[in-house]
Amino acid sequence: MNLQPNKGKKLSIDVGKHIYVRYPVKTHLISKKDDISDVVKKHVVKYLKESDIIVISERIVAISQGRSFLLDEIKPGLTANILSKFVYKHPGGIGLRSPWTMQLAIQEAGLWRIFLAATLSIITKPFGLRGVFYRVAGNNINAIDGPCEYTLPPGNMSAKLGPKDPQKVAQEIEESINFGVAIIDANDYGVNILGLSQKARTAEFPIKTIFSDNPMGQADEQTPIVIVRLRK
Repeated sequence: MNLQPNKGKKLSIDVGKHIYVRYPVKTHLISKKDDISDVVKKHVVKYLKESDIIVISERIVAISQGRSFLLDEIKPGLTANILSKFVYKHPGGIGLRSPWTMQLAIQEAGLWRIFLAATLSIITKPFGLRGVFYRVAGNNINAIDGPCEYTLPPGNMSAKLGPKDPQKVAQEIEESINFGVAIIDANDYGVNILGLSQKARTAEFPIKTIFSDNPMGQADEQTPIVIVRLRK
């Protein structure tokens, strides 16, 4: 198996008494025409060994579900334009600090829920509470992201929702290939597990720690799927 780590990343990581190997798998450029299970079968299955788990970027799941939109397709309203100006600027990505992503959040969660989330966020901010907005908004709003210069086209001109039913998607992929599957939102600033199939849960791999250095990469690597293997 000639799968190499991405530039600046290590192939393996030590976690406690164990060593986990992360094999990034290159895929074709995913679009809404793709079925994510078929993508895994085409690019990943041939490399798998017993007890491996597959970790998939939430971005390609969302794209395959038609939940990524060119900026020209999104029409931000007045509310989106106003609210986006008050969002904390996180170094890990645009998040909702753009009228286009805020508009997607409003469409996904509903205007009044976003208003409530924004209001409670403002009220609790003096007390040092962070993340109130996303907890109240729900609906996987924290997985919404906007265009990034380092993302391959058309992602550099698009905004996306989080994947729909990531838990269900992870389980469906597992049932089609008989290997554990995790769907994650990861960057250089943190890891969020959105979906975890039964076998992946049973394996008890410390996924957040294993992906703490973001071995998938975020630029032109085109490796949105990683095979994780426990080195004996």
